[in-house]
Amino acid sequence: MQALYLDCFSGISGNMLLGALLHAGLPEEILRKNLSLLPVHGYNLVIDKVNKCGISAIYVDVKLEHHDHDHHHHRHLSTIFQIIDDSQLKQKIKDDSKKVFLLLAEAEAKVHGVTVEEIHFHEVGAVDAIIDIVGTVIGLDYFQIEAIYTSPLQVGKGFIKCCHGLMPVPAPATAELLKSIPYYNGELNKELVTPTGAAVIAALGTGYGTMPANFISNAIGYGAGTWDLEIPNVLRMHVGEITEASTSTKTFVIEANIDDLSPQVYPYVMDKLLEVGAFDVWLTPIVMKKNRSATTLSVLVSDLILDQVITIIFEQTSTIGLRYYATERKIAMREIMDVTVPWGKARVKVSAYNGKICSITPEYEDCKIIAESYKIPLKKVQQTVLEIACNSIK
Repeated sequence: MQALYLDCFSGISGNMLLGALLHAGLPEEILRKNLSLLPVHGYNLVIDKVNKCGISAIYVDVKLEHHDHDHHHHRHLSTIFQIIDDSQLKQKIKDDSKKVFLLLAEAEAKVHGVTVEEIHFHEVGAVDAIIDIVGTVIGLDYFQIEAIYTSPLQVGKGFIKCCHGLMPVPAPATAELLKSIPYYNGELNKELVTPTGAAVIAALGTGYGTMPANFISNAIGYGAGTWDLEIPNVLRMHVGEITEASTSTKTFVIEANIDDLSPQVYPYVMDKLLEVGAFDVWLTPIVMKKNRSATTLSVLVSDLILDQVITIIFEQTSTIGLRYYATERKIAMREIMDVTVPWGKARVKVSAYNGKICSITPEYEDCKIIAESYKIPLKKVQQTVLEIACNSIK
């Protein structure tokens, strides 16, 4: 499984993430080509090699063309979503980018006591944040990253100036985004974690704390921050994989019996749990005392996100108690490959255990698009994709 480990000893920001991805091997031409698919203009993406306390890193800066005053207008979340949706980027890149912006909007809305629809993106919604966030997701897609793990973050201390006045570090929106994510202030009087950086790991992160067991680093990239500090102001990114040996590690099952929650809420809760990295979430109908109909919410998680998942369950459901217990889990290694069929391309998931292929599964959404576009039965598309995939693997 392809994975990242982010070493945030000097914080994290959107441009640090983007710089680290480039330093680790994301080709600049691929980044620029994909960003050009966004209907966003009037900016210049500057990519420079810099040195931070003896460490070579890449610094990314989005410079706006000052004559285009439209870029300084406030944007609603719906406007940013429209910009992303109107692009020709991959659907997964669109979805993950919107997920990050949604968390930003929710954090800002909670801090300011307004609804998500009322939030005006000014600082975090500017062109540079759009480029940083979408660019980062482009990089994650390039490396085919399936899991992101993050060290405890040094956020800095003191106060920062913003349009609302002086704010404590971490900024209120950043603090909101870092709930259930380990961080510490440190001794530096700077803002080291930005809302954009916090939103990326909150929205797309898998686990937080130490480097996962059996993580093998294949490349290391350094993304530079803006500050010149007594320590290197860089984000260290390990690009690698979690080997098969780690798929046999101990995990936990969390269970909560709930008898007073609207059925409409469960899909929302399940999505929230999967977003933070739960391996699986399922519902079981049960009968409790006094013959009350109820539901058991079950979640399979890594110990790295155990507390985070428990917090979500208490916040998002009506339960006042839950239980959890250790279990063992083994999974097959997975790889996504493209298959060319008479109607275009479709992805298949190839799973292997102990070095032998055990499953080849056509991607449903890809097959569905082909079936609808060419008016072909879905099962015929799936069978064709599977046959071609099996022949190509042989």
